[in-house]
Amino acid sequence: MKSQPVIAVLAGNRPLVGLEELQREAEVRVTADAGLAEALAGADILYLWDYFADGVRRAWPAADSLRWIHVPAAGVDKLMFPELVASDVVLTNARGIFDRPMAEHVLAAMFHFAKDFGHASAQQRQRQWRHYATADLAGASALVVGTGSIGRCTARLLAAVGLRVDGMGRTARSGDGDFGTIHAGTDLTAVAGAYDYVILAAPLTPDTRGMLSREVLAAMKPTAVLINVGRGALANEAALEEALRSGALAGAALDVFETEPLPEHSGLWELENVLITPHLSGDSQNQLPALARQFADNLAAFKAGRPLANVVDKQLGFVPS
Repeated sequence: MKSQPVIAVLAGNRPLVGLEELQREAEVRVTADAGLAEALAGADILYLWDYFADGVRRAWPAADSLRWIHVPAAGVDKLMFPELVASDVVLTNARGIFDRPMAEHVLAAMFHFAKDFGHASAQQRQRQWRHYATADLAGASALVVGTGSIGRCTARLLAAVGLRVDGMGRTARSGDGDFGTIHAGTDLTAVAGAYDYVILAAPLTPDTRGMLSREVLAAMKPTAVLINVGRGALANEAALEEALRSGALAGAALDVFETEPLPEHSGLWELENVLITPHLSGDSQNQLPALARQFADNLAAFKAGRPLANVVDKQLGFVPS
């Protein structure tokens, strides 16, 4: 019996916060992607501090004693390869850490379009003083696609500034505390045209991949704005660009893309009705310490034999509400 669990930590470019505390609680093997297989041999836990890394599946045959993987991120789609899904390894994520920053990002993007801050910025650079029309957020309608903790925090913040907010989840239901109505995901084409803002905050799963299809885009109001803080592959990016170029859609705030970083040749860069951010909607100045504390708390539960928090249902691809 090991006196301490062995943790393989896949580090990245971000500062590895909380390492000293971990080293008091476990045998810690910090590695880059190239050394992951060696670090995994005999390890009990994989801590994916670099959650964008692609090497877990390649190193998987070396995971001979792995019991738990923790991802300090909300999305776990990169880990949904068959060998891991079929295994007994428990997968946890950072549910709850990113809710408020992402909700604030969504609200900021809505203000950007409603108050046309892009136009104001352009006028400022040209030293122009010209009034222009803006829109109100109060009284507007929003559909939040994804009713997990991020979607719910977003709904509460939008409702606080006066928007009418509905949700979209796996099944339709009414009487929810955060959403006026929750539509079924299969009804997106049918209901998308009723909203001024459509916000993608769903996990990427086989059911949600490509859900913002050409048909859904055609059904949306030409005055509507799309905001994607979920995953780039939730949307048909080529069809989205066409809709934005043609005026079939008023604008889009995009934090995630099918290919990241967004390639220089992408036509989205040049569109004035697009706000591009580099996958940072969940970032905040408190993020890294909060992620480290969350893992430390779960590690204490692991060592004590208690249930872990934020266990992902590997068949669904997310933590059930």
